[in-house]
Amino acid sequence: MILEPAKPEDRQGILAVTAKIDIFTDEEKDTVRELWDEERDYKFIVAREDGQIVGFTCYDERGLTHGTYDLYWIAVDPSARRLGVGKALMRATEAEVKERGGRLIVVETSGLEEYESTRAFYEGVGYEKEAVIRDFYKVGDDLVIYTLHL
Repeated sequence: MILEPAKPEDRQGILAVTAKIDIFTDEEKDTVRELWDEERDYKFIVAREDGQIVGFTCYDERGLTHGTYDLYWIAVDPSARRLGVGKALMRATEAEVKERGGRLIVVETSGLEEYESTRAFYEGVGYEKEAVIRDFYKVGDDLVIYTLHL
């Protein structure tokens, strides 16, 4: 597996992986495309197997902070799950954040049952549940915030 910063020609591969993630809504999938297409320099790291993108992360420094980064997205092609791709992407992202002077990574996710494996993944790779804001996304859908101090 190759992990590297995304290149302009990776747009279609990133969007193809995003399209395969069943728990992402259409609005969320559109957001990934918008982040890629925006003039602002969001950072993407891709994981490649045999030349094909099998996963990616999107992150950037949070405005008005010093060294705090948001992990906006992590997505792994369903065919590549449970093979260490997600963990490798997280470690590569953490290394990049640290290299840029980052000291804290913040991840926000849903509290819905279908995101249980996502939350277990974050905890399994060392992120701490920092806060829960009840009914944040909608009634019955909490915001769960995880952090990792580098």
